[in-house]
Parts: sequence; C-alpha cells; structure tokens
Amino acid sequence: MNRPIIDRAAIAPDLRRIERRLMLKHALSLGGLAMLSGCVLDDNAGIERALATALRFTDRMQALLFSRARLARTFPHSALTTPFPFNAYYGIDAVRTVDAGQWRLELSGLIADRRPWSLSQFRALPQESQITRHICVEGWSAIGAWSGVPLATFLRHVGADLRAKYVMFRCFDDYSTSIDMATALHPQTIMALDYDGRSLPPAYGAPMKIRIPTKLGYKNPKYVAALEVTNKFPGGYWEDQGYDWFGGS
Repeated sequence: MNRPIIDRAAIAPDLRRIERRLMLKHALSLGGLAMLSGCVLDDNAGIERALATALRFTDRMQALLFSRARLARTFPHSALTTPFPFNAYYGIDAVRTVDAGQWRLELSGLIADRRPWSLSQFRALPQESQITRHICVEGWSAIGAWSGVPLATFLRHVGADLRAKYVMFRCFDDYSTSIDMATALHPQTIMALDYDGRSLPPAYGAPMKIRIPTKLGYKNPKYVAALEVTNKFPGGYWEDQGYDWFGGS
C-alpha cells in the first residue's frame, strides 16, 4: 500500500496550534498560564485568548534578552550543508522568479529617501559574509554561506528612522514577515544577494533574501520586494496564523 503524501506546509499552522494547546494545557495543570492570562479556559475562545497572552509575554521576554552584541555561532566552509535544503510554504516547483535587471526594492514608511533600489545599487554597498546555521521551526537545521549588505548599513544610507519599532518585508511570492528594529540593526542581519560565492539561485530567494541567523527560519524572508519602517505592528504570513512574532533562535 502506498503511503499517503503529506503536505507539511499546509498542515504546519494546525500542528503548531495543537502543540501550543498541549503546551498550554500542561501549563494550566501548574496554574501558571491561567494566572498570567487572566482568561477563562473552558472553551476554544478562552484558550486562544490565553495563548495570545502567553505568546505576547514570550515575545517581550525574548526582546529583553536580545542583544546586538551577542552573535550567532559561525562555522568553517567545510561545515556547509550540501545541498542546502529548499523550504517555503509551497513546493519547489512553484518557485517564482523575476528579471534581476528589472527588479527594484520598494521602500515605504519612516524613511527619508524612499526611491526604489536596484540590484546594482545594492552591489555597490559594502558586503558582509557569514556561514551560519538556519534553524527551522519544523525541527531541522542546515548551515549555509550567505553574503550581502548589512541591513543596518542600508537603513542608515536611506535615512530610516532607527527609533521606529518595526521593519516589515513583503515578498513577491506573497510571503511577508516583520522584525524589531534591534534585530534589524544586529551586525549579522544582512540583505543577502549571494549564496556560497554566487548570486542567489531562485530556490534560495533570488534576487534578495533577508538572512537573520538570530531568528528562526520563517523570519528570514526570500524574494523580497518591499521594505517598510513603521511603528504600527505589521505581523506577517505565519505570525498572523499563530506563530511567535519574535521568533528568536
């Protein structure tokens, strides 16, 4: 008998909700999260409210512990995972591509110079390289070699308000995510243009991926098309479906 094909991306949000509900129920046996949330937990709505409260608390604690001086571990080139795995909320056959020569990064929000940026303009800025571990919320990890423009360098170059709370990324594969400004200014957060010495291939997010080794994989958007600096909480594709917003690794 053939084994059924499981669409892991399709069921991931439900699995996460189940995991959190089990975690929450276990915590309730201790009484801690019920007191924390102040919610009645005898129905799904109550559980969802308590869950949201617990996640906001977790986000705040992760933000308090985050430090721009604390770096993610780096590795030698010999440690690369080959091939580096493709991962998205769709299959590799559905990867979308754009003409790199026509691609522009659109800017909006609290930025002084909001003119679109081309790939050649990004290539002219200082580049940084890193070999770091990508950690997926699904439980696997892989080590990759990324190069590109430090996001902090770019934000300063275009006159972004560095006192703003959030940086939002929208992608041309309809994905989106957002990060706090402290993470945006972390020295290992880069706008990756290359993988292992070559231009990003389509499977890895060409022409631009945001590489953040201090965050879980779903906070590392590929196929970036637009960047916004804002004080309004922006959410994201998975975050709006119940994933932790901070997503630290």
